[in-house]
Amino acid sequence: MTRGIFDLLTEEEVLAVVGHELGHVTHYDMLFMTAAALVPLVLYYIYEVCSSSNSDNDSKVGQAKAVASIIAYVLYIVSQYIVLWLSRTREYYADDFSIKETQNPNALASALVKIGFGLVTSDEANIPDDDNKKKASTKNIGALGIFDAKTSKSLVVSTNNNINNKELIKNSMKWEMWNPWGFICELNSTHPLISKRLINISAHSKEYQQEPFITFDLVKPESYVDDFLIELLISYAPVLTILIGIILAFAIENGRKNTLFIGGTLVLTAILCYIKFKRAHKGGYQDNKIANLLGEVKVSNVTSVPCILEGNVIGRGNPGCIFNEDFVLRDETGIIFLDYNQPLTVVNKIFALFKSKEYMDKKIKVKGWYRRCPVPYVEIFEMEVDGKTKKIYTYYVAIAAMIIMLLIGLFLVYAGL
Repeated sequence: MTRGIFDLLTEEEVLAVVGHELGHVTHYDMLFMTAAALVPLVLYYIYEVCSSSNSDNDSKVGQAKAVASIIAYVLYIVSQYIVLWLSRTREYYADDFSIKETQNPNALASALVKIGFGLVTSDEANIPDDDNKKKASTKNIGALGIFDAKTSKSLVVSTNNNINNKELIKNSMKWEMWNPWGFICELNSTHPLISKRLINISAHSKEYQQEPFITFDLVKPESYVDDFLIELLISYAPVLTILIGIILAFAIENGRKNTLFIGGTLVLTAILCYIKFKRAHKGGYQDNKIANLLGEVKVSNVTSVPCILEGNVIGRGNPGCIFNEDFVLRDETGIIFLDYNQPLTVVNKIFALFKSKEYMDKKIKVKGWYRRCPVPYVEIFEMEVDGKTKKIYTYYVAIAAMIIMLLIGLFLVYAGL
């Protein structure tokens, strides 16, 4: 148990979180999930054995092995999702155990909001007033595995807003509840969406003479399925174009037509890549606040919200990792992660080791693109600190790569005419 969990939560909330983890112990979840995880491992082993073994002289044996490898691989994929579903189900059981033992569902709900959403002030917990302690509590929120480690940092919203501000909590829940990408993210997660767990926990409140911690009564203004389908098409269109192009290129025997076709495929792929790129890197940057960005529903890894944020850098994206080049930014409304991503990985690591310390505890101005799926973050385009501007060149390199692809495609089209 980290120091941060005690700084962040009240005594009742600590008990609720520990109760959740003891629920896993009581239900033998470690043993249960280990046994369940063996199934996809065995299926994948069968797939590897059948697909890599040399075919016998008897063609029927070879065909049987090929069929067995396909079936094993399909079952492997299906079993992976079943294991994830079982894991999410065990989380609900652990929540129910904590509620039953502590008889305080609202304590578990508020702990989830603080840990998962970051909605906490020093008046509501045991956080000391000195800055170092505040930073420690922020860096140690990923405690006890009460939510998916892969998405733990994804739902950090605000440390400067009151935990009782239910409208702010509901505003932060909208993306998970309404955007279809939330459902896709949950399918690939070991834990349910925090919003769903809050609703489940709140349903038990009246059994223990408590008002429901949260009632998500917001009315969905529109369907977001059409945006989701468009984003799916935009996201996968370039890859599908290349795959179809490769298949058809092998089917064409005429060399000249083949060159023409490959060139056309490259031209179309470059155009589709540009459409996808511009949707994720929109123009029209406007001053914004972190809490406002977290209320955006029409945002994903495909669709961005261009923004300008001002705040203080309070730590690395991965606390304690000296090789992590990302930052955590805090303004007066909340906390968000900044993605620092130069074109070359080695440049990022050099920056993390030798330059990133210069930005710690500094007030900076960031221009970039807010995206979410499932992690809410801002991809940095440029950031200003102490009057100096630091640019990220990934944007320009990506544009150059698409132009080169387009030019090569046009050359091949011309050669094939």
